[in-house]
Amino acid sequence: MSISRRLFLRNAALSAALLSIKGQAIAKAAERTGIKDFYKDDFRIGTAVATATLTMKEKKPLLALIAREFNAITPENCMKWEPLKPQDKDWHWEAADKFVEFGEKHKMYIVGHNLVWHSQVPKEVFLNESGGTISKEALTAKMQDHIATLAGRYKGRIQAWDVVNEAVEDDGSWRKSPWYNIMGEDFIAKAFTMAHEVDPKAHLIYNDYNTESPIKRNFIVGMIKNFKKQGVPIHGVGMQEHLAIDGPSVDEIEKTLIALADAGVRAHITELDIDVLPSVWNLPTAEVSTRFEYKPERDPYIQGLPKDMEEKLAKRYEDIFKIYLKHRDKIERVTLWGTADNETWLNDFPIKGRTNYPLLFDRNQKPKPAYFRLLDLKK
Repeated sequence: MSISRRLFLRNAALSAALLSIKGQAIAKAAERTGIKDFYKDDFRIGTAVATATLTMKEKKPLLALIAREFNAITPENCMKWEPLKPQDKDWHWEAADKFVEFGEKHKMYIVGHNLVWHSQVPKEVFLNESGGTISKEALTAKMQDHIATLAGRYKGRIQAWDVVNEAVEDDGSWRKSPWYNIMGEDFIAKAFTMAHEVDPKAHLIYNDYNTESPIKRNFIVGMIKNFKKQGVPIHGVGMQEHLAIDGPSVDEIEKTLIALADAGVRAHITELDIDVLPSVWNLPTAEVSTRFEYKPERDPYIQGLPKDMEEKLAKRYEDIFKIYLKHRDKIERVTLWGTADNETWLNDFPIKGRTNYPLLFDRNQKPKPAYFRLLDLKK
């Protein structure tokens, strides 16, 4: 073997060793701090917290992981109308109180989710005493009471609220929800005004999915501009970012970030996850009522995610975060919709019982290659 060949192999081995040592150093640093600290100069990194995680003793290791890795939290369900006030009667505060207490204990940015939504609302909310449709005036009063009670309970303790959730259809029209049908599009402005009156210091957000779609994006931006002209206190827009492994493109995500900044609001990435399973629809949606039939070919990774798909997922996260970093001045936070793959809602949506891998931590709550790829962006 020539001297030059021996030198080449020795240098290659040294480089590989140095890369390995560097990778180990990054991993150890993450163990001590968490991904939040790598991005502390850019934006907050958050996660959604399930009710079971807050209330079950066996979930303590997951809570510890959340406390280490994230500096922003959103409740997955415990502040939605139906879990909080089932049958539109008594309030159930236990899980919501635990959520806020956990965030305060760890000095986190706490997001309330959500005040007004068409889903997970008891049907009684929209009915009068006779069982007919409630009047506009009565529903307005009910909305006022709900917002005053919920936002008022946590006034000064919750930094941001998803005030109105998913009021726009994918075709760029108003969702014909009971709120819209009874109160008209004014229900959105009223909800924001009510929330602001209850807690003037809270950051108020409109939250929706498929904001990367040009038609929906343009409608939402127009809505924000119109409401701002009226003096409606809308401070941010939540881009849910329930993404597929192959789309939408990062170019469309970037266009939405720019458009929201031009409209004068902060962007919040509110519910980020990346679906790796075969799509069962032509257009993605996060409409929670949608369901499809289970078939084995729609659940191909029961035994684990293949290495090529693991790499594809890591690359997808990397590409998306590069856009976020490019526009860090426009973004308040990036929140994952869950922490570990074993708890993701995508195991059951839109097909119950599948095995999905959309998050940064695996089913054993260990960091995945995608996690380290995001750390590499900040090394």
